[in-house]
Amino acid sequence: MKPIQVTRSSMPAFEEYMEEIKVLWESHWLTNMGEKHKLLEAELTHYLNTPNVTLFTNGHTALECAIAALNLTGEVITTPFTFASTTHAIVRNGLKPVFCDINENDYTLDVNKLEMLITDQTSAIIPVHVYGNICNVNEIERIAKKFNLKVIYDAAHAFGITVNGEGVANFGDASMFSFHATKVFNTIEGGAVTFRNPNLRKVLNDLKNFGITGPESVEYVGGNAKMNEFQAAMGICNLRHIDDEIMKRKAVVRRYRENLSGIKGIKLCQIQLGVKSNNSYFPVVFEDYKLNRDEIYELLKEHHIIARKYFYPLTNSIDCYKDRFNSNDTPVAKYIAERVLTLPLYADLALEDVDRICEIIIECQPNKKEYLIIPNELGRTVSNKIIINS
Repeated sequence: MKPIQVTRSSMPAFEEYMEEIKVLWESHWLTNMGEKHKLLEAELTHYLNTPNVTLFTNGHTALECAIAALNLTGEVITTPFTFASTTHAIVRNGLKPVFCDINENDYTLDVNKLEMLITDQTSAIIPVHVYGNICNVNEIERIAKKFNLKVIYDAAHAFGITVNGEGVANFGDASMFSFHATKVFNTIEGGAVTFRNPNLRKVLNDLKNFGITGPESVEYVGGNAKMNEFQAAMGICNLRHIDDEIMKRKAVVRRYRENLSGIKGIKLCQIQLGVKSNNSYFPVVFEDYKLNRDEIYELLKEHHIIARKYFYPLTNSIDCYKDRFNSNDTPVAKYIAERVLTLPLYADLALEDVDRICEIIIECQPNKKEYLIIPNELGRTVSNKIIINS
């Protein structure tokens, strides 16, 4: 049986990509912000409906450069419920991460606990949009203005999302997007920073090019973080199909919700009002279920289904930080991290496979969900049970 992976990269037709990169054999311009790079930047500016976009070779270097460009100092408040990259980018800039707990509804930074962590050493907040769930951007902006703090969003999971019609790229002083192969939109590897102040463009572009500012001038301690032309070409192709890809993912998410909603011991994320989702992940939290998260993970693995403990462990308890921080200081994040599992989700995941994944999980339930039989086209049979579509 072919394994079902937790994700699978969306790719254009082979012929489409070959046509896009064919010109590179004529120009021999493969990197250093060539024509494909410029075109993708322009198209992302339009798609994200934001004035300023600059591309990077990956999301991590994008975040590192955004932090450096804003000249942050001292302490930065962030969340431990994230990928290691977020915390690493802070530490690698010589700053101290201060961990704020998350809220139990959407797993983003708990704004009610934010102000108590601000000191005279705090220079910024780096919140994380989690699984496509969007932070409380209005409250974060209010607090940031009150204390004169910068805000950089880790928006790795939030590509293309809007909040009450506003593109998520426009919140904060800057946002970092990841275009890794596993994301909703990918450039194989890649990333971008969107930003409010247009003067940041030159600084960001200099930082990603070794700090070089002229033929004989190097003003910054920069790195090499330029997106190459092959990555940009993949992004140009994938952007043509992104809306269709998101719609396919939406159908998968809808099927998961139909199957798993209302089952005792299974907690699904609340749908955020006013948020147009990109359907990037499907997290499930197992609370007092017949099997715990780790047992469900192993059971699915026995059926050649690969889920992911995402995010686990918390970044304030991973090996390189465990002696510096205490995960007990963020109890909600610790609780969710020990119980959450993201189920397989990608555009081409067959709905029949979604049903099979859910059936394996449901069969572990001590008191099986009651299924109603309805005599119309909304009903469908799964393992001799009828499930109602919502």
